[in-house]
Parts: sequence; C-alpha cells; structure tokens
Amino acid sequence: MCGICGAVWTSARKQIDLTTLDRATDALTKRGPDDRGSLRLPLTPGVPPEEKGVALGHRRLAIVDLSSAGRQPFVSDDKTLYMTFNGEIYNYVEIRDELRRRGRTFRTETDVEVLMKLYEEFGLDCLPKLNGMFAFAVWDAREKRLLLARDRIGKKPLVYRLESDRLLFASELKALKEFPDVPRDVDLIALRQYLTYQYVPYPRTIYEGTSKLPPASYLIWKEGREPIIERYWRAEDVGDFDERDFPGGADVDRLVASGALGAATFGEPFPDDARSFYNRSFEETKRELRRRLENAVKIRMRCDVPFGAFLSGGIDSTIVVGLMRKFSPNKVRTFSIGFSQKKYDETPFARRTAERFGTEHTEFFVEPDAEAILPALVAQFDEPFADSSAIPTWYLCETTRREVTVALGGDGGDELFCGYDRYKAVKLSQYVEKLPYALRRLLAGPIRSMLPNTISQRSVWRRGRRFLETIGMDALEQYLQWIAIFNRSRLDSVLSDEYWSACRADAPRPQAAELDCCDFLQDAFDKFKRRDLTTAISFADVLTYLPCDIMTKVDITSMRSSLETRAPLLDPNVAELALQIPLAYKLKGKRGKHILREACAELLPEEIDARPKTGFGVPLDDWFRGPLNKTLRDVLLDPSTRRAPWFNADFVERLIREHEERQFDHAARLWSLLVFRLWESQQ
Repeated sequence: MCGICGAVWTSARKQIDLTTLDRATDALTKRGPDDRGSLRLPLTPGVPPEEKGVALGHRRLAIVDLSSAGRQPFVSDDKTLYMTFNGEIYNYVEIRDELRRRGRTFRTETDVEVLMKLYEEFGLDCLPKLNGMFAFAVWDAREKRLLLARDRIGKKPLVYRLESDRLLFASELKALKEFPDVPRDVDLIALRQYLTYQYVPYPRTIYEGTSKLPPASYLIWKEGREPIIERYWRAEDVGDFDERDFPGGADVDRLVASGALGAATFGEPFPDDARSFYNRSFEETKRELRRRLENAVKIRMRCDVPFGAFLSGGIDSTIVVGLMRKFSPNKVRTFSIGFSQKKYDETPFARRTAERFGTEHTEFFVEPDAEAILPALVAQFDEPFADSSAIPTWYLCETTRREVTVALGGDGGDELFCGYDRYKAVKLSQYVEKLPYALRRLLAGPIRSMLPNTISQRSVWRRGRRFLETIGMDALEQYLQWIAIFNRSRLDSVLSDEYWSACRADAPRPQAAELDCCDFLQDAFDKFKRRDLTTAISFADVLTYLPCDIMTKVDITSMRSSLETRAPLLDPNVAELALQIPLAYKLKGKRGKHILREACAELLPEEIDARPKTGFGVPLDDWFRGPLNKTLRDVLLDPSTRRAPWFNADFVERLIREHEERQFDHAARLWSLLVFRLWESQQ
C-alpha cells in the first residue's frame, strides 16, 4: 500500500523539478511511511527533461517483501519501463508462476515486479488478469506513453489534471496541489452533486478541471494525441441480462426436481457465462459462492507483516473472520471499537463472535469528539465528504494500526447481496405500484398522514412516511428521494441566487445549470436495464455509492493511519458471481443476503444471523443540539459566512432552527454544509 504521484510535460514552462516532485511525494507520507523514491526522465531521447519530461514519485508502505528490493519507482530490466504502484496484487504468486513458465525471470519477491513483467508480456491486456486493489502509472519509453490504471471496484484512488501541455496525477488531491499553477476553483456541478450524494462522484473532483479516474478504467497519454480513457472491465457485461430468457431464478429448483432441467454440476472454474449460470440451482450456486469466498479470504492473508480483521458483529465481518480462522495456523487477531451510546455500540456482538472463533480480540472504547477531530478529518479527505461514519472508521483504523499493519473487513456485502433495507423498500414499491390508482392515492395521502410524525431517521414510522410520500414517482427518482441528502426541492432552496447566476453566466461551466443530479445514478442504473428493478438499483450502487463513498471513506481513513485494509467480498471472482445471482437467491422475504448467509451458515451464530441491519454511525442529531451546536452556528451563521456565495443563508438558518426545535432531523444536511464550509476555510 503506497502513495503515488507524477507528471508528464511538453513545455519548459510546465516542467516539474525534483524539488517540487519530492514535495508532492511527501504530501503522501501517511500512505507510505516506510520508504520514498522519485525520478525524472526525458520524454524524448536527446531532449533534456527541462523541455519535455516525465516525473514519477512514490511513498511505500511495505507489506510484501520488506527489503529494499521493492523500492519504487520500479525500473524494468532493460530500463524502458518505469512504474509507480499503489495497492496489492493478491494473485501475484499465480501470475509469477505463469510468467516463469513463459520464460520470465524475477529478481525480487514483490508484486510490483510481477505487475511490471505482466505488462511487458501482455501490455494493456494485463489489466483484466489482476486480482487486487490498485492504482498505478507506467511510463513506457518504447511507446513514449504514460498509462494510468485503477482497479475494478475503485478501492484505490487516482486523481489527475489534464492541461494542454501537461498531465499531473496523484493518489490524493493534497499531492496534486503541490504542483505549481494548479487552480482551486470550485466546480459548481460537483458542489451540487456533493449536496445530493454526500460525496463528489467521479469523474469530477471539487476542483474544476481536476478529475478522478473512474474505477475499472485506464488512461493513455501520448504526445500530440488526445488522451484515451477506456474501461477494461464492465460490470454490465457480467450482470446485464434478462432473467426471463433463462430457466433460472426462483423456479430453477422446481424445474430440476420436475425433470425439466438436468441437474448440472459446476465445472472448474465456475462458468462466467450468465446463460450457463442460469442452469444452476440454489444449492450449487451456494456451494460455488462458498468456494470463491474461501479463496478470496485465503489469498488476502498473504503478507509479511502482522495482520488481523475488523469485527463489528455483523454478518459480513463475522463471515470474513470465520473463514480466516479456517486458514490461519494461529489465532486470528480481531479488532472492534465501542462507544458509550448503546445504540451505536456493537462490541457485545463482536465479543461473542470473537469467543466463538477463539480470536485474539481487542476492543477499543472511545468517546467520539467530533469538534476535536473535525478539522483534521476534513483536511484528510481533501474535498468535501459528508459520510459521518468516517468518524468511527477514523477511530477504528487509528486504534487497529497500533497492533497490526493489515486488516481484513467485510465491505461490499450489502451492495452485492442486497443487505440494505432500502432494497427491500424498492421491492415493496413494485408491489405498491400494481395497486389500483385510488388505493395508491389513499396510501400517499390520508394513510400517510395518520402515521406518527417522528423526527428520528431510524424510526419505522419515519421511514414509512417517506416511503408513502414517494408513491407514484419514477422508480429511480423515488430511490434518489430516499438516499439524497438534499432532494430536488431542498437543493433548489439551499443554493443561492449567486450560485445559479454563476452556473448560467460563466463560460467555463457550460450547461452547469441544466445538470440533473440524478444523471450519475441513472447512468449506472441504465447499465442493468434488463434486470429486475431491485437488482438494477443495487448494482447501480456497486458502481456509484460503493466506490465513491464506502471505498473512499475506508481508503482515506485507513491510509491516514498507514493501515492497509482488504475486502474479500469485493474479490472480482466473488463480485462477478454476485452480479449473476438472481434476486430471489439474495432477498428472500425480509431476509437480505440470503444466499450469503446460507453459504456460510455454520459460521454465523444465531443471534448474529437474526440481528437487524445496523449502520456504523454517530449521534449527529444529538451533537447538533448539544456539543456541536456552537460550532455549527459559528461556522454556518457567521456574518462572513452568510455573505459567502453558494448557499442561501436564510434557508440554512431555518434548517438549524428546525433541527434545534426538533421539528425535523436535518443532521445529515447540516453535516454536509458544515463539512463544506470547513473544507472551504482550509483552502
């Protein structure tokens, strides 16, 4: 796990000297405290790098082969390839064995050398062969091209800025900002998206003209040509098919029993063709899922440093720890974080799971002090990021790093296997839409008004009212209404006249005012338009919420503590299988993750299996009426802030007042505004 940065330029006035490169590299020290490296090369032989050149920087967190042999930037044997690499290639042993059979030799035990030799052998076709989390850059002197690439799910970040005679890139914006003449103008479209989703979706960043490389994508730069950005893996190639075309889904077991289908058995490996998959029964699919999960966990236990696992007491982390025990000759080390507020404390469940598996368990109890860590938290993310669960994740990573360098976790299970309650609501909405119009009007009107009007976002009554008030909406619009921090009407209200004027008047921001914030989600949803609605929406989350929110949160908070986190449930073999599994196997009645639970049933204590879904949260609503109230008012209602552009000060004051008076729970909205203003003040 590391931090990378670099540049390529074709003009002397845009050159990057080694002092600047070192400064940008050292901005990523937390990502790689063990070693550093940098180099500068000519773009063209005979032309000094001051005129046309390439610069690569690297900070290393040593995980595999702790010797200096893994020092980067890594140089090929013939000195024509130069690589700076962030991440882990989990299947590097298997790839190395295959490359040796092809005649390649190796001088180190590192995965970066394996990646270099794989690129030498296959070029761009190396990318689909990688099982890992990564973001890397390769300067290919033979082709005179720079390649940037990112892993399938988007676990590792990569930002870049493309100019007429220069390309800059880095793991994080903080390094990119160390390069000279990098503007910091707020991207007004990105601001609107942030207020909708609580993060800035790729390919944008909060800075105009600076971009995120999307997951599963690569960028190729060559002098004199337009850069190419392409996806090398498409989730829709695996998961977009009409289930009605196949005899699988909920009826496959009945068809096999009746003799209409032969009871096929899995080959080795499991067929990736969806048409083959839909001749498989639930039991066969369950066995194959278990096999892939075991392989995913086992391969992620490869490292030369102390490692353990996060243990929350939920389904996903329990499965990961249970499988780790199977492959570990020693006790598995597990880590949980506890809070004094009982409804946010999961340590009793984690403790019982640890006892069941006989782990070496460590609990850390903290009293979250948002006011104390808020400035550092905002600064660490580089751009506004309003998922408040970053606070407990921050504490968990910080305390876990005291004991180990690598931690496995359960990220990805909810999106891939329909674990969130909102997917149940999507499925329910489909039944409601089939009701007679008059009955739907009755539900959305009189019946909704009869429900208790509680302000608690977690209340079943509050969720019921929110569900009923969206009856009749387009399915995706309804979903956005449920998940948006600021829905359409509130977004129009919170943004100021100055904001809308800037959108319409500024030439560098064409059509900014016409952008529909639903487009990001819509584009992902449309990739699975042949699947059922619930599946399509959950897979849209795999392409949007998972990389932009969950992966960003875990990467930034863990790297801040120089802790590497690994997610077995996001192994590409597991993910591709999940993309093929029908909804009936995942969501059975009110039971989400059905096939995942069944595949690992003996690992799940009954009380863990029966637990309702809980989030990893903090009591923002109470904080904004108590210890954070003064900070909230000082930041959002300060006279200088009220005169600042973008937000409607009167509407913001109304949100604060309604929250303080318990008329409504605006905690998530106020948090997003507070985070933005604090981020803005640090620029």
